[in-house]
Amino acid sequence: MTLWFVFAVMTAAAIFAVLLPLGLGARTSSDGREAAVYKDQLAEIERDVETGLIGKIEAEAARVEIGRRLLAAADQEGEAPAKPSAGLRRAAAVLALIGLPIVALAVYLPLGSPQLPDFPLTARATPPDGSQPLENLVSQVEQHLQKNPTDGRGWAVLAPVLARLGRTEDAIRAYRNVISYAGDGAAKRADLGELLAATAGGVVTAEAKVEFERAHALDAAEPKSNYYLGLAAEQDGRKDDAAAIWRAMLSRGPADAPWRPLVTAALARVGGGEAPALPSEAMAAASGMSDGDRETMIRGMVDRLATRLKQDGGDVEGWLRLVRAYVVMGDLDKAKSALSDARQAVAGDAERLRQLNEGVKTFGLDG
Repeated sequence: MTLWFVFAVMTAAAIFAVLLPLGLGARTSSDGREAAVYKDQLAEIERDVETGLIGKIEAEAARVEIGRRLLAAADQEGEAPAKPSAGLRRAAAVLALIGLPIVALAVYLPLGSPQLPDFPLTARATPPDGSQPLENLVSQVEQHLQKNPTDGRGWAVLAPVLARLGRTEDAIRAYRNVISYAGDGAAKRADLGELLAATAGGVVTAEAKVEFERAHALDAAEPKSNYYLGLAAEQDGRKDDAAAIWRAMLSRGPADAPWRPLVTAALARVGGGEAPALPSEAMAAASGMSDGDRETMIRGMVDRLATRLKQDGGDVEGWLRLVRAYVVMGDLDKAKSALSDARQAVAGDAERLRQLNEGVKTFGLDG
């Protein structure tokens, strides 16, 4: 309200500044007083000449100047003075007092936002978080961490974002700070090792391998560290060791683990044979169940695998596990139906179709 009051006072002052000259009457004529003054000056010059105060030359110059001014005054007095119209002044005043606010409101109401709350300069300088580019957000976090270098949570937020932006060296430093200030962990060590390997073009260097080994020591089931330890063995020429690591991963991991296709492909690359059909831990848990519960559990796992393959039909190893599971359960019709779906899914890829046909030869479904 204070702001609007100030605006109103300023508007009123501007209006009165315009109206004041209109309200004042025109300057009245001099009624010959100016000409009389000049005549008195001429008479005074004559007296000064008679008394010897000024010379004839100076007196003549003064008479010429005063005569010029006297003629000008006589011309002005001869003109009829302008008489301003009182009605015109009142019309101008009414138009200014009423018309100006009306025009201002007519322009402001459709274009302005009288209900808009205050928008401070700091808020205008910084756009909302959701609209800021990722680089701006990263810059803000980095500025915060410069002032608070031991903020482990801040480093944990920053590290994966830097990795995604391709700032690998900065991401490595951030992950080291995460471990230093937010505590050690298998996943943190594995992420750090992965970045070190990425920096080396995918080669598991000695420095990266140390991080994977530390991650494995903290959690033997951590999948990323196990995969890269197998990759390190493969790069060292120890394919049997790599196959053993990856087969152990497939045996322990869930059937729908997102990393399973990658590990399965790596296992096939080193000639490690077929992947285990089902996780050994799941089979061990099933051994203590009743026959009905065991069958329910196994069918649930198989159904989940079948559902996933409907969405990702290019997973040849997954199809082979599904067909094998149906054969083991004695459901040959479902096994043949799954094989038909698998061939249809990979029909456009000759290499995958060949792998599928090779894999099902021992199932006896084509005979």
